[in-house]
Amino acid sequence: MKRFPCVPLLLAGLGLLSIPSVSALAAELPPAIQAVEARGAKIVGRFDAPNGLQGYAARYNGQGMALYLTADGQHVLLGTLLDAQGEDLSREPLERLVYAPMGEEMLTRMQDSTWIADGSDSAPRVVYVFSDPNCPYCNLFWKQARPWVDAGKVQLRHIMVGMLRADSAAKAASLLTAKQPESALKQHEMAGKASTLKPMKTIAAEVQQQLDDNLALMGELGAAATPAIFYQDAGGRLQQQQGAPSADNLTKIMGPK
Repeated sequence: MKRFPCVPLLLAGLGLLSIPSVSALAAELPPAIQAVEARGAKIVGRFDAPNGLQGYAARYNGQGMALYLTADGQHVLLGTLLDAQGEDLSREPLERLVYAPMGEEMLTRMQDSTWIADGSDSAPRVVYVFSDPNCPYCNLFWKQARPWVDAGKVQLRHIMVGMLRADSAAKAASLLTAKQPESALKQHEMAGKASTLKPMKTIAAEVQQQLDDNLALMGELGAAATPAIFYQDAGGRLQQQQGAPSADNLTKIMGPK
């Protein structure tokens, strides 16, 4: 199981980036920070840092990055800042300015995606899972979740994708377009290997777009295999479980029975 997004930074150690003078640029950010933005980083906030440094939080390739502008405004340190006790001074501002908002954004995108509900709409906990109709581990997780779903404690939202086999997309399309998708999914999962779910012969363009969007979203969330399970922990942070969870992780995802 991993946290989404991953912490700490992917950058190892501290790098010193010398920035030439670009005083002609009239912008809110200092020129040295603009130079980092020009290399693809997105500045999302500022934070206080010790010894005359000014901290900036950035997003780069889906990860958080801490920038420290020197007092002269001419150099930028990239990486993790530690104090004399070895405490990571970059973690808290990155969590607050990058990862928490990023998690909320991704949660909203999953809410707005195409999914099939499994469980009560009034369930106090919602768990998102990217599911392929041909995925045996998706079926295992479906079975693992029954005590919580049947008790009305959790609603699973299956974001259907087609990636494992040639007919996965067509089977996912059949589920999405069924008269009662919830019942169709339940019947398919209950049957397991004996499922009689038939792939759709011709997938409508609208449904294919939904499947494509779901698969693209899955990739943007950093997941490469199904089931990819996303849930909020006790602190409201978005977490990811790749694959069917162990008993301990299952309780973390679903809550107490």
